[in-house]
Amino acid sequence: MATSMDEDLPATSAPPSSSSSTTKDFDIESYISNYSGNTKIHRLVFIAEHSNNQTVELEAYRMAIDAIKSTTYNTALYKSIVEKVGDRLGPSYKLDQAWVDATDKKAAQSLERLEIDLNNHKANLVKDNIRTGHNDLGEVYYKRGDLNNALKCYVRARDYCSNTKHILQMCFNVIRVSVEMNNFAHVSNYVGKAEQTTSEGDQIIVSRLKICSGLSNLENKKYKAAALKFLEATNLADFNYVIAPQDVAIYGALTALATFDRSELKKKVIDNLVFRNFSELVPDVREMINDFYSSKYASCIAHLDKLKGDLMLDIHLNDHVETLYQKIRSKALTQYFSPYVSVDLNTMAAAFNTTVIGIEKEFAKLIMDGSISARIDSHNKRLYARHTDQRSSTFQNAMKMGDDYQRNVNAMLMRVNLLRSEFVVKLPRRDDLSGVQP
Repeated sequence: MATSMDEDLPATSAPPSSSSSTTKDFDIESYISNYSGNTKIHRLVFIAEHSNNQTVELEAYRMAIDAIKSTTYNTALYKSIVEKVGDRLGPSYKLDQAWVDATDKKAAQSLERLEIDLNNHKANLVKDNIRTGHNDLGEVYYKRGDLNNALKCYVRARDYCSNTKHILQMCFNVIRVSVEMNNFAHVSNYVGKAEQTTSEGDQIIVSRLKICSGLSNLENKKYKAAALKFLEATNLADFNYVIAPQDVAIYGALTALATFDRSELKKKVIDNLVFRNFSELVPDVREMINDFYSSKYASCIAHLDKLKGDLMLDIHLNDHVETLYQKIRSKALTQYFSPYVSVDLNTMAAAFNTTVIGIEKEFAKLIMDGSISARIDSHNKRLYARHTDQRSSTFQNAMKMGDDYQRNVNAMLMRVNLLRSEFVVKLPRRDDLSGVQP
């Protein structure tokens, strides 16, 4: 039964002030150890460019330089980072021109040799060798950071795939490059091609495709579709060159909280044993989900504020954090208010760690967009629910039913009268139309 919130509201303490704008506690070594390959480098560069802490920035650049020199031929990215860093990392991280020259020479020789081999394979019409040749060329371009040429090589291998394994390899090569290029239309397209090839029994492949589809939906701001895909993943073995299991927990939780209703949250998230394994990797995410479902919104928002600084350094979430947080907060406000006839805005402001003016503006926005039916008493700082007048609503429904009945009866009487008067319009027979010119 709806009540006033003066005495029935459970006591809540205001959460600690937000630390979302700082990254001083960000453990970059622990974070980046979850990734490998080019995504590790790109995430390090992204962190360096978006961190507001100089120590984190320089450490990210240092680790990126080390990773580039040890695993890639990407001299262009190396020179770009060294130029940004200047002499802030000391003499050991100044431009290593000898490495640049040697790497450029080695890459050029590899490309020349692979082009010759590919031409020979084409001349001999050896289908499998041609496919391998395109893939080898794509790998060198990929290590060089030339993603456009890498993508072209991987796509060309498609015509020479002779079995399911080859098709899946081609699809994942294209997906991997497309994710790094932020070309998520390509990602979605090749996820579809791979899904037509793979079987439901191969849980690793299916899970990887679900995750890639989730990333595509996330990028396109289809948050509910993204949540469903992330929650369907079961096994992410050896996929950290694209995404880590911790990311699945975070992405899945945020998109689910922003879009799922209470029953969906219980069934698809809390009772999802597989996703629970992912959420165990990030305790704040696990607690955040449970707090939201248990209506402990102050604690839930505290966990969100604690995570926000790190999430702003995530290469895939950065553009979506503010939107997702706003959606989650709006849902929390709506659910918090729903059991009550009236709410003291001072109490609400304390529970949601904001000012009375701030909470009033938030509720005004929710009322304007139709999320809640209420009115604000700005003088007394209270929010009152607008309950439907059941008597008036019943009367309106009865009147509508009467109007519908009268309209239907009049239509039936008109039809009967037309039939009695033999006023019937018949369609011409098919043979009568044979001589009619169009």
